[in-house]
Amino acid sequence: MSNKPLFEKILIANRGEIALRILRACREMGIKTVAVHSTADADSMHVRLADESVCIGPAPSRESYLNMAAILSAADITGADAIHPGVGFLSENATFARMVEEHGKVFIGPTPEHIEMMGDKITAKKTMIELKVPVVPGSEGAIKDEAHALATAEQIGFPVLIKATSGGGGKGMKVAYNKSEVSQAFKLARSEAKANFGNDEVYMERYLSRPRHIEVQVLADQYGNAINLGERDCSIQRRHQKIWEEAPSPALNNEIREKLGSIVNEAISKMGYRGVGTLEFLYENGEFFFMEMNTRIQVEHPITELVTGIDLVKEQIKVAAGQKLEITQQDIKITGHAIECRINAEHAESFIPSPGEVTRYHAPGGWGVRIDSHLYQGYRIPPHYDSLVAKLIVYGHDRSECINRVDRALKEYVIDGIDTIIPLHQRLAQEPDILSGDYDIHWLEKKLNS
Repeated sequence: MSNKPLFEKILIANRGEIALRILRACREMGIKTVAVHSTADADSMHVRLADESVCIGPAPSRESYLNMAAILSAADITGADAIHPGVGFLSENATFARMVEEHGKVFIGPTPEHIEMMGDKITAKKTMIELKVPVVPGSEGAIKDEAHALATAEQIGFPVLIKATSGGGGKGMKVAYNKSEVSQAFKLARSEAKANFGNDEVYMERYLSRPRHIEVQVLADQYGNAINLGERDCSIQRRHQKIWEEAPSPALNNEIREKLGSIVNEAISKMGYRGVGTLEFLYENGEFFFMEMNTRIQVEHPITELVTGIDLVKEQIKVAAGQKLEITQQDIKITGHAIECRINAEHAESFIPSPGEVTRYHAPGGWGVRIDSHLYQGYRIPPHYDSLVAKLIVYGHDRSECINRVDRALKEYVIDGIDTIIPLHQRLAQEPDILSGDYDIHWLEKKLNS
């Protein structure tokens, strides 16, 4: 392939560790970068390392990282020919993707149509049913009122989960274990959905008691070529927020893995999807049920990179530039084991956010240890954004070696001046259930509440 850059210049419409991750990929590909930042992020590492930087507004996200006009103006001013949205913020906003295209620039992600299709959970579920992907039994569409909610619950069977059709992160989700709880769960789910997403529409599905959260990483080009890069197990969660992720899942065998992968590949190819994406499933008693699709790079993508040797951000940029996928499914070999520990600036027991100055910083090293973080000594973590400040990503030849290396790396990691959940991860690395791989999506909540 030619050494000529795929894009001359990419504007990174994000912040923190993911902005730095994208910047590094661009630099290795010979692509110039533009960092955008709020006033609170002027000293962030990606701003310091980018070829150019533009302040797009004050600290609040709605006035900076969610300000579409400011971001597009920054792209125009700097002459960027593509925009990478990273994760969160505008990464799954179809309006923004469409505006980028209308400005004559490339949105490094799927088409606006696919973002819209997968962004609405009811539409996404209907689409997957048409594509013969198994889904959790549930309502055919939105739940209209309390009477409809009760009738649907009785048809599905208790317990049931009432969920917002928009958004995620555990907001607008309520469980009803019997008839008497349906009305209250319906009201609360709608109220939370309205408050968080501006849309009070909810739907209902069967609530699985001990499922695992399994997600499949996909990569596709605009020519109909689609592959998967194996699965990740993201079952260790608190309030539906992932804490600890593994690749591959300790719960699957090769037969199940290949069966799920072939279903996913066929669905993505038929959709005509372009870019990276992740299909998320609940897995219980040998059955998979589709939950949702994330139409962007995932926070936990590095563990897939370690076990496949594929740089997902570079591949994402290539297919966005119109290149044909050079990797085939036969090229994908899952080797070894990888674990990611999300390091949040939060107290390890109360989970209260802990912004402030990092007074001392020492990252662990050694074979098989990767740190994705924008932290440095003297950096001040602002209080305005997500509390994720670092990702410890560890590789081992097998799961046992990987967990031992996680334990060793956590003991080396020093972040002083703020609270972090490193002590929680240190406990997880010693837990018998974690060591044996016997856990589900409710395991951590029960452990913390016991």
